[in-house]
Parts: sequence; C-alpha cells; structure tokens
Amino acid sequence: LCSNNNPYTSFGATLARDEEQNLWSTPHDVTHTEADDDRVLYNMIVVRNQLDKDSEEWQKLNYDIYTLRQTRKEVRSRWKHILEDLGFQKEADSLLSVTKLSIISDSQNMGKARDILLKLSEETNIFPTSWELSERYLFVVDRLIALDAADEFFKMASVVYPKRP
Repeated sequence: LCSNNNPYTSFGATLARDEEQNLWSTPHDVTHTEADDDRVLYNMIVVRNQLDKDSEEWQKLNYDIYTLRQTRKEVRSRWKHILEDLGFQKEADSLLSVTKLSIISDSQNMGKARDILLKLSEETNIFPTSWELSERYLFVVDRLIALDAADEFFKMASVVYPKRP
C-alpha cells in the first residue's frame, strides 16, 4: 500500500518533499516568505508535480523552476558580496535572512526602503532585467537603513553592478 497521506514516509521521500517546499534555493531553506513571487514558484512546482515526468510540459516547467531558483541564488550572492565588501562579513547571512516572521523595524523607514530598492533596480544591475522586485529585499534594505548603511550599499552596488545601456 502506498499513500500520499502516509505519515511514515522514508527519509529520502522526506528530503524530496522538503526540496519541493523550499521556495528559494537550497533544501531546508526556511528564509522564504509567502510573497507573490514565492506563490508563483510554488504554483509552478504544484503544476509540474501533477504532470507526467516524461512529458515535454514537465521538462519545461522543471527547467523554469530551476532557472528561477538559480536567478534567486545569483541575486542573493550579489547582495551578500556587497554586504561583505561593506564590512558585514559575519552578519551578511543574517541580514539576508527573511522569514514569515520578519518585520519592518520602523514603519517610517518603509517609504525610504521602497525608494532605495526601486533605485537599486533602476540604476544598478544588482537584479536581472526581468526581475520583479521581491518583498524579501525590502526587509533587507530596512535593516540596512537601521544600520545607517543603506546609502553606502547603494553606492557600492552602483560601482560593482553598474547599469549597462
């Protein structure tokens, strides 16, 4: 007997399920939020899992999921690189860690955080061209504002990832 509701799944099946629930990039990554871009990826995973693995549609969705995860890894890596260059070597991972429980430190910073994030997307190449701004980075910018490092982050991003025509 095999059932999807079986609470006694094998360790391998648990790892596979954890990988599918991971919405950012790596297994057991609990830093994802339930933002729109997460729901899009989650829906792609659900649709893919309902398809036959040998089908062309499954392969296309699997490629799209992989590509989206790789893009997210690349963007996170860019942010981490800049944070480390600014002297946040030990804090970079925690600054980039955003969970469902994350909050904006000061509601008055929300407007400034949005402005800086938009400016980063328009005036630097830290995000890919097709990237839709993620709520995740709004929290990161808020943290940078609280540390009085947001302007320095923008300046560094402009130098390291300049906007190309």
